[in-house]
Amino acid sequence: MPLTPFLIGFFIFAGLCGLFALANGLGARRRWRQRRRFAACHSSLWSVVFVLLALLGAFAGSALLGYRRLTTETTIATLDTRKLDEQRYAVRIEYPDGSRRNVDLAGDQWQLDARVIKWQPRAVMLGAPALYRLDRISGRYTAAAQERERVRSVVALGEENPFDLDLLDIKRRFPQWLGWVDADYGSAAYLPLLDGARYQVTVAPAGGLVARAADAATEQKLHAAGW
Repeated sequence: MPLTPFLIGFFIFAGLCGLFALANGLGARRRWRQRRRFAACHSSLWSVVFVLLALLGAFAGSALLGYRRLTTETTIATLDTRKLDEQRYAVRIEYPDGSRRNVDLAGDQWQLDARVIKWQPRAVMLGAPALYRLDRISGRYTAAAQERERVRSVVALGEENPFDLDLLDIKRRFPQWLGWVDADYGSAAYLPLLDGARYQVTVAPAGGLVARAADAATEQKLHAAGW
């Protein structure tokens, strides 16, 4: 995540104060050996002052950096939809690592489900990344009657791994080990299936999936569809 000049300034300030503290500390040691007690104490005092200022600058920068992490969303998937027939669409899912997957969905809307690990705020501020596991993508019908009667399309996205550690199970068995895990829960986001649309799905460190248009053309399509 790129740092703003304002945020970099705090760390530069902390580094400069650290250098001044080191210089005054070395000067105090040299003057003490020269039996210049008063001058040595004076340099030591300034060294302590600069150490405190360095800690203050580093703490302020870390606090702001933590706040940026707390409010920054992470892209987990990009979806491109193409109409095949009435209430039938081809959906291409692109993951952050560049891999892709093509699925066919039936309905008026797509829905992406994921399992999300929500951290305690103190863990987020220290840099704990958002954890998620994509579960499935499915088609939804706008009308409840069609949802009950029509054939539903559900595609599993997560692969079962027998060696994969389940954080929720570990938290239940050993709560003292994962005290910084606030919650483990399912989250979903959905938007209409539109021909030629492109969507972006993100997850925030505080938890929860968010779906939105990935470009201006899709925004216009959503607006025309009443979204």
